[in-house]
Amino acid sequence: MTSAGELWVCRLGTVEYRKALALQEQIRTARQSDAVSDTMLLLEHPRVYTRGRRSGADELTLPDEFYRAQGIEIVDVNRGGKITYHGPGQLVGYPIVAVDDVVQYVRTLERALVAALHQAGVADARARPEDGPDYTGVWVRDRKIASIGVHVQRGVTTHGWAINVDNDLTPFDWVVACGLDGVRMTSLAAETGRPGPLLPSFSGLAVTSIADALDCVEREMSLAELEAATATAAPA
Repeated sequence: MTSAGELWVCRLGTVEYRKALALQEQIRTARQSDAVSDTMLLLEHPRVYTRGRRSGADELTLPDEFYRAQGIEIVDVNRGGKITYHGPGQLVGYPIVAVDDVVQYVRTLERALVAALHQAGVADARARPEDGPDYTGVWVRDRKIASIGVHVQRGVTTHGWAINVDNDLTPFDWVVACGLDGVRMTSLAAETGRPGPLLPSFSGLAVTSIADALDCVEREMSLAELEAATATAAPA
């Protein structure tokens, strides 16, 4: 049964992108049948570019052989948004939650991530909804620090958000990041000048901020507990 008002948080460490996607889909089915509470997976990915539904072929500016030589996988996904990069040192959150209004949900995620970054010392972090959907995410003046891309099926979300904490930003330069020509990416480490690793401490701020924004109480869950809870859910 669902524990109303809880956000189950499962910290997974480093997970290959397709494996994380399959887990999200498993949890989504369980959430649609009310077998589990709202849930958020917290993790890092090995080096990968993901291309959302609005991505164009011109966002990959170099030959495929170049990306393979860098050890970067390219995966097409059904989330909103365009191409982005994930890699070690970037904090990724996948909330699998019930929503009524996807636009308001995205705005809620933006506000929560801005609040967490303010607490971490990035005072100029802000969302830019007035600039249109291409500017979804969180920015520090003209530099982008967090990306958001979600997909909703039968009232439940998958995919989510990614914040550059202390990751290498160079792979963003090898594509048209977020589909925006000349976009500059930044990170928590770059903005604060603090040495890493910063991800362990920042992850706590991010989780609490998102749980508060969703009006939930956070509850830590192991992967084994989560998989046991989803095992009996009927397919959607």
